Formats: sequence, C-alpha cells, structure tokens
Amino acid sequence: MPTSPAASAGAVASPSGSSPASAAASAADPATPSWWESVSQARSRILALASILPPEVSPSVSALADSDRPARALLRSAAAYDALSGALRAGGGADDPACHWLYDTLLSQDPDLRLAALSFLPLLSSLYLLRLPPALPSSLSGFEAVLLAVYSSEAKSRQGKPVLVHVPDLSVPSLYHTPQSSPTSRSPRRPHPPPIPPPPANVVVGVLSPPLEPQAAVKSTKRAGIIGVAFEAYYAKIAQMPPASKVDACNAVAAWAGQYCRCRFELDEELEVEEGDSMGSMSPLSADAENGNGKALEEELAKMRVNGDSSGQNCGKEEEVREARVQLPWELLQPVMRVLGHCLLAPLNPMEVRDAAAEAVRVVYARACHDLVPQAILAARSLIELDKSARKAAKAAAVGASGIMVASGTAGSTASSSRPSSKPNTPSKQRKPDMLLVSK
Repeated sequence: MPTSPAASAGAVASPSGSSPASAAASAADPATPSWWESVSQARSRILALASILPPEVSPSVSALADSDRPARALLRSAAAYDALSGALRAGGGADDPACHWLYDTLLSQDPDLRLAALSFLPLLSSLYLLRLPPALPSSLSGFEAVLLAVYSSEAKSRQGKPVLVHVPDLSVPSLYHTPQSSPTSRSPRRPHPPPIPPPPANVVVGVLSPPLEPQAAVKSTKRAGIIGVAFEAYYAKIAQMPPASKVDACNAVAAWAGQYCRCRFELDEELEVEEGDSMGSMSPLSADAENGNGKALEEELAKMRVNGDSSGQNCGKEEEVREARVQLPWELLQPVMRVLGHCLLAPLNPMEVRDAAAEAVRVVYARACHDLVPQAILAARSLIELDKSARKAAKAAAVGASGIMVASGTAGSTASSSRPSSKPNTPSKQRKPDMLLVSK
C-alpha cells in the first residue's frame, strides 16, 4: 500500500549530501518530492517492473535501479522498452500486471517516471483500437484505465479551460496596425507626455482543444477524443521520448489510416515528372468528354487521382486497405498530425524515426484524399512537401561534401606528382630556420 509523501519523508531519512535548496523547495511545494524520495520511488517502480517481466530480461531491468538517475535510465533503456512492449501485446485486461504498472507509474509525482510511462502510450493506443470490439467487456479494461489516467491528468492541469491558438490577422497591414482615429478635442500640451504603449496585435483566436469534461469510462462516442487528448499530452513531452516510442507512434498512425494504395506517392518527384510528361499543356478533359460524351467523361474521371492511381485503376480494386483501419475524426487526427510533424522534421531524430513518419504521413494523405477531408489533405500535403525539400537539401549537402573531398584529394595527388623527386644517394641540405627581424 503506497504511503503519503509525509509518511515516506518521515520513514526515510535524507542523506547528508542533499542540498538545502532541494529541501526548501520540497517543503515549499508538498507535491514536488525531494531528490531522495524521487530516487527511492524510481527504484521501487523499476524493481516492480522487473518482477513482472520474463526472467531473461529481468536482471538487466533491475540493474537500472542502481544508476544515479533511475527514472531517466528507465526512460532511455531499449531493453526495458522492448520487454514491457511485449508484455502489453500479450495483455490488456483488467488483471494485466503491465497495465497496472503503467497506471500506478502515471500517478507518480516524479516527472521522469511519468515520462517513462507516457512513452508507451502510442503502442497501447494502437493495440487498443486494433482489438475493438473486444471479445469480453473486461478484456480491454487495463488499456482503458491507462488512457483515462492520462485524460484525467490532462483535464486537471487545464482546469476546465480550452487550449487556444492566436493566429495573426492577415487582413491588416501589420501585426501592430490600428486604425487612426481623429481626436475630438485637443488636450493641453504637456512638457513630458507619458510613453504610449504599443497597440495590441490583431489576432484571430482559434480553439485548438475544447474544455475537457470528466470521463468515468471510455464510451464509443468519446473514444476518439480521449485518445486525442492522450496524444496531446504525449506531444507536449515528445522531445524527451525515446526513438522506439516515436517509431511506434508513426506505425500506429499509419495502421489507423490503412490506405496503402499508390495515391500516397502522388506527390513524390518521380510521379510528378511522369504526370508532367504525360499531360503536358493539354486540358485535363479530352474533347469528347468536354462535348458531353458520357462514356468518355466516365473514363476521364476514372483517371483522376481522387479515387484512382496514376495508371487509371481504382485503388479499391486492389487489396490495399488494411484491417487496422479505424475512423479518424479531426479531434484524433489533429494531435497525431502534430506528432508526425515532430517525428518528420525535428533535427535530432534518427533516420528510422524520419522514415517511419514519412511513410505514415503519406498513408494519411492517401486516406484523406479518399475520404475528402480538406484539413487532413492540407496538413499531410504540407508535411510531405517539407519532407521532400528537407531530403533534397540533405542530399545536395552530402553531394557537395563528397565533391569537396574528391577535389581536395585530387589536388593533393596532383601537387605530390608535380613535386620533383630527389635521388636516394644525393644528400639533401637541411634548411635553415627563417629569421625574423624585429625592431626594438
């Protein structure tokens, strides 16, 4: 049974090396645990995790408790992530120990421990939506409890307020533009007038996320919103997430979109060149179609990209729709598109994360084109164009660097070949050191 922070502080004495600043901070804010309490709690959670994992990986996970920062070591451990991911794939019910561990860790006061639990959210959400509808009502209760824990924490932190975004109004000349008003009466001249503050910027306020209502269960009408809020909490800490968690997030979004047809490649450069060569400067519709020929009009419309690929075949005729395809309302698609944007464009992400994000955003684009969702089409198309320009710039930089290396190597070999060779029997004179005249 977990004890309160006050009881644990009384039971465990702080070491002599703890700083007075940390003790004063913990005394001022009771919700923030001290350094020793955080380490003790992280060690206990790591040992609890090792007890539910298979014996072959349990010793390596238990060794993380002996590090200086156990929670951070748990967050960065690839072995612990793979082991707990395997446990989640095999569980999900009400009595699943992996879900119990995630739920208790999310309620921890240590931010690093919460990050370690939050890193499994993409995989858990993917498994949860993949197994719907459940065979038994309680077969997915463990996943739902973890999702509700993240949702409740986010709702508590927002305090019933919406998340707003301020977009500049482009109808005015500048951000600080205000209409000039003629004064009605002249005020007396003052020797030192007070400084005039800058006028407020003209902005358009948009609601990024509405106020969150408390939820006691994951209902079918609220499921997408709850998972979307969980991904918003994940996105707020995505810079600290391990690469394996980001890859799982990209794979989950691609599986939810499920549109693996050729439409996802229509914005790439190869297909754009083919389209330019085939279409030229001609009209999209032929003369027969423009004259009202119904059969010709149907053939021309079948060749367009909304419901077909570049060869004119309908994408629905091919087995390109996966079983994990789910409904993607905007309340779920908006936060996952922000996650894909970070995975695709963040400079510190490894190449495996960028490749997974590039594949996922193209699948989402194909799904949005088939479902005719304009917001998703705009977002996915923008990310694809940014990915193409980033990869083109990286390729040009790599080619330029290799060209410089080849040119420098060629110049060095040319200089060494043009240098006269000295005979081995001829002694070379030692050059005297250069003398510099310095005026005193």
